[in-house]
Amino acid sequence: MFIHEHPYSPFIKHDTEKLIVGTLPPPRFSTGELLEQDVDFCYGSYFNSLWLFIEKIHNLNFRYDNSEEAIAQRKQFLIKNKIGVCDIVASCEREKIDASDLGMSNVKLRDIVGYLKQYPNIKTILFTGGNSKNGPEYFFRKHLKDYNLKLKLVTNEVPRIHQFTLCHPELVSGSHIEYERTIKTVSLTSASGAANISISRLPLYRQLKAKNPEFNTFDFRVMQYSEFL
Repeated sequence: MFIHEHPYSPFIKHDTEKLIVGTLPPPRFSTGELLEQDVDFCYGSYFNSLWLFIEKIHNLNFRYDNSEEAIAQRKQFLIKNKIGVCDIVASCEREKIDASDLGMSNVKLRDIVGYLKQYPNIKTILFTGGNSKNGPEYFFRKHLKDYNLKLKLVTNEVPRIHQFTLCHPELVSGSHIEYERTIKTVSLTSASGAANISISRLPLYRQLKAKNPEFNTFDFRVMQYSEFL
């Protein structure tokens, strides 16, 4: 049994407004066996396209290698745009050493709600996947139950949007008052190749594809992600 522990601490700053939440990077990021084009940072897998989407949206020129510069480029982008990253899975066990969400067992979750209380400027959570079993939204729903909270549907269109209300005490002028804020969650289409099938079935994708035969699933994600990133 392989114990898969998350290799990165949450990347959150005092002014972070949006929080990207996934599950776990591939096991090689925990064992240090990176590929030549991997970046030793959140979503650094050569086979994960998140940074490619961001690069396309913002017309950037990221490096894709094991260098410190590649890490710095991504951190600078996140800080400038007030975006944080905090995957929800702290650790899990795997019988097969791969990156499959379904292959995770005995999953230990991070206290995302605790971070939301610690960083009160966070208004939006961006899930890199939906509510399928062992996906980030799936685990977040379980996590909310520990706080007697639940998501309320805002729109059922892809990407699906929910919200919930978080109450916690704030220290104001030496006294604690109850502070309440509404946090929006957006379930972005996963960057994994497996999600291409579900994208191809979406009426909007088919409509855009009919207008432009060169339009593909990468373009669809860039279009979707650009609204939120």
